[in-house]
Amino acid sequence: MIRRRKLWLSLMVLAMVMAAPGMAHAETAAGADTDSGTTSWMLTSTALVLLMVPGLAMFYGGLVRTKNVVGTMMHSFAAMGIVGVLWAICGYAMSFGHNVLGGWCGWNWDYFFLKGIDTSITNHIPEYVFAMFQGKFAIITPALIAGAFAERVRFKAYCLFLVFWALLVYNPLCHWVWYVDGDDMGFLYRMGTIDFAGGTVVHISSGVSALVLAFFLKPRMGYPKAIMHPNNLTMTLIGAGLLWVGWFGFNAGSAISSDLKTAQALTVTQIAAASGAVGWMLIEMFHQGKATSLGIASGILAGLVAITPAAGAVLPYGAIALGACASVICYSAIQVKNRMRYDDSLDVFGIHGMGGITGALLLAFFMRENGMNILPQFKVQLFAVGIAIGYAAAVTIVLATLIEKLVGLRASEDEELAGLDYSQHGERAYAMSNVD
Repeated sequence: MIRRRKLWLSLMVLAMVMAAPGMAHAETAAGADTDSGTTSWMLTSTALVLLMVPGLAMFYGGLVRTKNVVGTMMHSFAAMGIVGVLWAICGYAMSFGHNVLGGWCGWNWDYFFLKGIDTSITNHIPEYVFAMFQGKFAIITPALIAGAFAERVRFKAYCLFLVFWALLVYNPLCHWVWYVDGDDMGFLYRMGTIDFAGGTVVHISSGVSALVLAFFLKPRMGYPKAIMHPNNLTMTLIGAGLLWVGWFGFNAGSAISSDLKTAQALTVTQIAAASGAVGWMLIEMFHQGKATSLGIASGILAGLVAITPAAGAVLPYGAIALGACASVICYSAIQVKNRMRYDDSLDVFGIHGMGGITGALLLAFFMRENGMNILPQFKVQLFAVGIAIGYAAAVTIVLATLIEKLVGLRASEDEELAGLDYSQHGERAYAMSNVD
């Protein structure tokens, strides 16, 4: 009898513990409000956006000379590590925290080291998923800039630039455009700026910063007279393909849902990329007499960049128009670069800067429900584009000047002649021989 009573008492205590309010609350906080379908899609989108960074590394790595392949690809992988850590420490807090410093950036101590979101649910997904998805945008944006100064920058200086550019340029811009929490929101969001997935935050900011650095660092030795052929266009095409696939997560994932809006964003992303590719091929065949593999890769990117801010706003015909316009404008920008002879090594401004500006401005003419709002929306977009250009350029020139004085941003002549692979990393991309 005594054993039976002890058993019943134990069962009763266990039942009381399982039914305790604290346990029930923990279950609600951790999972009851979570939408499994949306969460699954956002996990997939997060992985797809991260895949874009190795894709970018391959795209850029194939375009440089053999002696700079590793050094160029390292720029993308270093961003995955450095910005990934920064985002967890304070990047998410600065980007999506409450307005501080007059709205220049955000801050929330719960987001510091992500310590306060362990059981938090936002938009029906775990906040960890949202934070990690947004963190991938923070990673790829400064990595894009590296294409402008490929083959002539010191790796240690680049890493230092990564840290401060992410903190002082990306995080504030992200806060201005995407932060909203009730009545508290970024000032560009409050104005009605449309930037679905990063036309201003990602592409204009990185493209303009790339242009500033191209002028600041001056051309590579021998440019433009020396022949600087890409070392591996096959790798560049594979990289472009990975970027195209990853961009579905980039744009469709930015709906933060798994519904009609997601399908709309994915559809126009596909169409704009295809339109950009076709547009660039036609331009090359008309202007040069033949279409090139680098041209089609460039057209794909131009279309993808242009649709990025507009993915939630335009219909398929608008996506075709934006892709076509981007191919014309970006191709023209590269021709201007060639005539001016400034050395944006991998045409970051020509494609990302000009493509982002094209999409951010022209989306006003192709919106689903524009009515009589074309001109007012265009003015809002123009203001946001101007802010992104001015702010990114000003901070970048200050950072470049300071880093150049502190550690030297530009590689020395000997380092550049030897190649970044060997001078910065002590490695070779291709072990074709035993000769160093």
